[in-house]
Amino acid sequence: AWLELIVSAVTAVVVIVSIVVQLGGMHKIDEGHVGVYYRGGALLKSTTEPGFHLMIPILTTFKQIQVTLQKDEVKQVPCGTSGGVMIYFDRVEVVNVLDSSRVYDTVKRYSAEYDRPLIFDKVHHTLNQFCSSHTLQEVYVDLFDQIDESLEKDLQEELNEMAPGLRVLAVRVTKPNIPDEIRKNYESMEAEKTKLMIAHQKQKVDEKHAETQRKLAVSAAEKEAEIQRIQNDARVKQKETEKKLALIQNEMYLAEEKSFVDADHYRVVKAAEAEKLRFTPQYLQALMYQSIANQTKIYFGPDIPSMFPTTTVTPAQAP
Repeated sequence: AWLELIVSAVTAVVVIVSIVVQLGGMHKIDEGHVGVYYRGGALLKSTTEPGFHLMIPILTTFKQIQVTLQKDEVKQVPCGTSGGVMIYFDRVEVVNVLDSSRVYDTVKRYSAEYDRPLIFDKVHHTLNQFCSSHTLQEVYVDLFDQIDESLEKDLQEELNEMAPGLRVLAVRVTKPNIPDEIRKNYESMEAEKTKLMIAHQKQKVDEKHAETQRKLAVSAAEKEAEIQRIQNDARVKQKETEKKLALIQNEMYLAEEKSFVDADHYRVVKAAEAEKLRFTPQYLQALMYQSIANQTKIYFGPDIPSMFPTTTVTPAQAP
């Protein structure tokens, strides 16, 4: 009896689970999404994270809200310029992300298709405001590179008030389509502008080439001048060296001549001193006797003439 009771209970559970699964009571929330639930058309406050969950079949329904980066593409956006020209933007891409903690508030106010009023409609409105305040020239050429940033800024400012959890990360706007006649005029203008740019670039290249040649000539002249200066400096240094060598040789010659003169003077002085010491009275008297002895005359008779006075030579009288 107990075994039959257990089998019956298990069978009942299996049947209930099968019915729940078949009727949609068990469901799955994908990664990067948050589940929101409706009962009788009313949004429930409870939300679920990724994984398997249970709900009351038939009475409760659910939707998955993406909370990772998503890209919304707004296509064929009409836009009228301040001059009354109608243009079309083929595609406007808006990269945005919804904070998971703001899912309930955002869905409560703008439904699960919140990006329709907050992104798509706002892109149309903001782009038309931009175009209506600018001319075709500004939208198509002059300010086109600023449309992305301007649109992103305006969208985020409005979303901060309307849906604080929704952030715009990037906006990319394609080149707008303009009437064929105006487009042909712009194409011809671009062609002329391209020719002008080419001519201007060629002129710049020629000027650059001329400037390069001038710099090369100046550099060559400066190099030549530097070589001349170095050679002149070398010549000056050589002359200065030769001058110094000449001065040294002159000084050597003067010193040598002075040494010769000093030597002669010393020799003469010493010879004079020697002669002075040699010519004593005795030496002078001996020279006198020698001179007399050299005379060959002989006198005979009683009277021999006296040739020399009988005076005594004193040393003071000697030369």
